[in-house]
Amino acid sequence: MYDVDVLIQGYPGRSLCHGGLGWSTTTLLRGEGRNILVDVGAFGVRHLLGQHLGRCGVAAADITDVVLTHAHYDHAVNFTLFPNATVWIGEVELAWAAAQPPGFNPLPELYVRELAVSERVRRIRDGDLFLPGMRAIASPGHTPGHLLFYADAHRQPVLFTGDAAKNRAELLSGSVNDTADMTASRATLARIWELWREVPGTLLVPGHDLGMTLDGNGQPAYVGERRAALNAWFGDTLEPTRIDLCCGGALGRCSA
Repeated sequence: MYDVDVLIQGYPGRSLCHGGLGWSTTTLLRGEGRNILVDVGAFGVRHLLGQHLGRCGVAAADITDVVLTHAHYDHAVNFTLFPNATVWIGEVELAWAAAQPPGFNPLPELYVRELAVSERVRRIRDGDLFLPGMRAIASPGHTPGHLLFYADAHRQPVLFTGDAAKNRAELLSGSVNDTADMTASRATLARIWELWREVPGTLLVPGHDLGMTLDGNGQPAYVGERRAALNAWFGDTLEPTRIDLCCGGALGRCSA
């Protein structure tokens, strides 16, 4: 039903001295006459997001739908870049987010306010089949109204977990970092595993990691190659020091 392109690779890490990285996954689905983005990232990915959309032959005005797993800034704020898109977000999530006062947390208050009043926004609930072949599944824990999305693709089903399962370590450990309700998060992880095992070959796209399928032993196996590095200017010239964030990966293939 859909062709799938991961535009922005999620990254399973955190800066220790400068706050969260916020490098979340953004995925493009094309089919059924639609161009759909699942999560749209933070300010820092805007230039890359535009470049990758361009390489796919898709302009911002061509995006028909933006689908948000939850309201945190690193997944939601760039919905403003797509003027013709219907924005889909959980009804419970948006009600919760809109009720929060400004605070030292990942909720972007002004963007949530716009989501709450915009005529482009559609609120969805657990079990809703809200786009062709795409179903919303309640996944509370990280936030109260977080949603998973299960989509039919041409080659294999795709399960978008957002930050209900941010990375491989959370899936394997059965526990999570950064949750409003650990008990609910653990129950959600169990549900994710049930959904993942239902159809062999299902692609799981987490909030902050590479996509994965289950191997012959039922263990998560990465699909694709991690690309992550930093340029730092520690010297006396503008020649940067490149810092590998790929666990020994090849820096030559990391975008500058």
